[in-house]
Amino acid sequence: MALLIAGAIVVVVLGLLVFVVLRKGRPFGTGDVFRASRLSRGNRVFPTQVRVTPTSVAHYTPQWIGRLEHTIHIAHVASVRIDTKLLFSDVFIETSGGVSPISCYGHYKQDAMRIKELIDLYQTEYFRSPLSAAPASPVPARRE
Repeated sequence: MALLIAGAIVVVVLGLLVFVVLRKGRPFGTGDVFRASRLSRGNRVFPTQVRVTPTSVAHYTPQWIGRLEHTIHIAHVASVRIDTKLLFSDVFIETSGGVSPISCYGHYKQDAMRIKELIDLYQTEYFRSPLSAAPASPVPARRE
């Protein structure tokens, strides 16, 4: 009887671990989210993800407790470098300040190219927009 209870506990714990890994591995936001392959290095349990929006690029890595998230405004992206390997590609997104670039390993080649295309497209739209040169709404003067 004790062996049966121990086996049931092991099954429940393993099921809970699988549930947590699958839940943390789902896309972290809406829109264009690119998830690295679990077959690549560093992505076996919790694959890294990149979300590209018209205003920012976010790098997201889930952890057992919490997460790591790094966001760069689209205007501060200086360059996107793609290192293509045999099966997967690594994406490096440099900032205009030169500090802490986004480094993503193990993305599919098509996803890596799409990340670069979206960043180029959103930067072009951002810098063509007349709103990028001036603030969206002026800050009211302080009354004293």
